[in-house]
Amino acid sequence: MTPRARAEYRQTRFQPSAGSTELLLIRHGESAPARPEKPFSVVDGQGDPGLAPEGHWQAERTAERLAAERIDAVYVTTLRRTVQTAAPLTARLGLTAFVEADLREVHLGEWEGGLFRKMVADRHPIAQRMQAEERWDVIPGGESAQKFAARVCDAVERLAVEHPDQRLAVFTHGGVIGQALSHATGSRPFAFHGVDNGSISHIVVTGKSWIVRCFNDTAHLGPTFSRSGAPLT
Repeated sequence: MTPRARAEYRQTRFQPSAGSTELLLIRHGESAPARPEKPFSVVDGQGDPGLAPEGHWQAERTAERLAAERIDAVYVTTLRRTVQTAAPLTARLGLTAFVEADLREVHLGEWEGGLFRKMVADRHPIAQRMQAEERWDVIPGGESAQKFAARVCDAVERLAVEHPDQRLAVFTHGGVIGQALSHATGSRPFAFHGVDNGSISHIVVTGKSWIVRCFNDTAHLGPTFSRSGAPLT
């Protein structure tokens, strides 16, 4: 008799389950510096700086990285730094970016317009309390943790429902990416704080199940990319 072949079960590469949606969460490129004498213009109560020259360079490198990937749709927020960061990729792919307003940055209340950066740099007591308590709403008029978490979660799940079996490039903000990964992992609110400009984070969403595939990938920005710890907005 011919001996029966032994069964074997190899390890396999990850594959999203049927109906899943992949979201590449891309933080916008570095935005213009904040200057006390010239506050940022404001859109719907939030500071709206454009990209700095470094940010445009990061946007081009990000487009080069993603141009060869399968991208089914591109999303941006209402704030122009995401629109400008997405522009090189949409031009390469021939796609028009959709706007998802609920993935705009956390609202910083009285510290909008660029003041947030100064307060963090000056180690203002409220900024230190914000870090210690991992809450945005210690800032006067700042968005509550509950409201921010709910709108980010709702927006991600809405995109997943609208795009089953697709991969989305979502150009968004550092606070939003941190919140999304915090939700996915059940971690502390600021566990993913400090996302780099131009970085790519990857999550897979299937209904209420969120899987983190990578966080803060900056390989496309090269070995000399500066991780300066700049404030998130």
